[in-house]
Amino acid sequence: MSEFAAIDQVRKALRQSVIGQERLVDRMLVALLADGHLLVEGAPGLAKTRAIRALAGLIEGDYQRIQFTPDLLPADITGTEIYRPEQGSFRFQQGPLFNNLILADEINRAPAKVQSALLEAMAERQVTVGHTTYPLPGLFMVMATQNPIEQEGTYPLPEAQLDRFMLHVKIDYPDLQHERDILRLVRGESAGESAPAVPPLSAESLFAARREVAALHVAGPVEDYIVRLIGASRGVNAGPDLQRWIAWGASPRGTIALDACARAHAWLGGRDFVSPDDVQAVLHDVLRHRVILSYEAEADAVGSDAVIDAMLARVAAP
Repeated sequence: MSEFAAIDQVRKALRQSVIGQERLVDRMLVALLADGHLLVEGAPGLAKTRAIRALAGLIEGDYQRIQFTPDLLPADITGTEIYRPEQGSFRFQQGPLFNNLILADEINRAPAKVQSALLEAMAERQVTVGHTTYPLPGLFMVMATQNPIEQEGTYPLPEAQLDRFMLHVKIDYPDLQHERDILRLVRGESAGESAPAVPPLSAESLFAARREVAALHVAGPVEDYIVRLIGASRGVNAGPDLQRWIAWGASPRGTIALDACARAHAWLGGRDFVSPDDVQAVLHDVLRHRVILSYEAEADAVGSDAVIDAMLARVAAP
């Protein structure tokens, strides 16, 4: 079986298990193929936890859910040195970060020290305890969630830490037909019914798929389109109103993320080249948390998605 067929099999199985959230499923696979991390924002009960658990069940790897709370300590997620009296020495006990797929549930409920410990692991792919550095697994993906409803007692992520996430996806309620399908799925699961077994995707197949994604052809005009869109996020050649709404734009990390996600999106679509449509498809999720709005934008009730829409309208596609 080819790498594309194996990944497509995972996608179909996820869509059967996570009904009505096709965008979330696709963005999870984009992040997985682009070797990035995912921040998901949505109301409770929209299958965020179910989605990452279902993905973990379809991949040869370990899964760990971490519920973030205000009393969490950095050592609770990274691990700590444990004294072994029978040996008369300390031994490092690995924390939940030493798994392949991590669900960081309600990340904004943890204090800054815990957020920093997680985000350092995401950026450096390693954990340092004392004077020793421990590498994390080669397959390592964090899906963090935020609840947009309850903000009391939360610690919003600073912009520099948000930038560590490759994608920021917002999800909403499913439509009524999908809601009925969810009811039937849950009833079937309660009655002991199960979906047909899907062979788990091996890490070797995933890494091979990543190499194919990295080798995808990106024409010069499409590269130029990516760069011009990132420039527009900084107000370059974007018109006086956009310049007034934008306080800070995307960094070169945003450029790299947009290129990687457009490649993954094109590969999932079965193409061996990246088109402007692929760039446009992932643009909002890549830049939503990277475009910092000014006070004027807040006064005009303009959100980041509206600013990105304006960028798309003004930057001509090749």
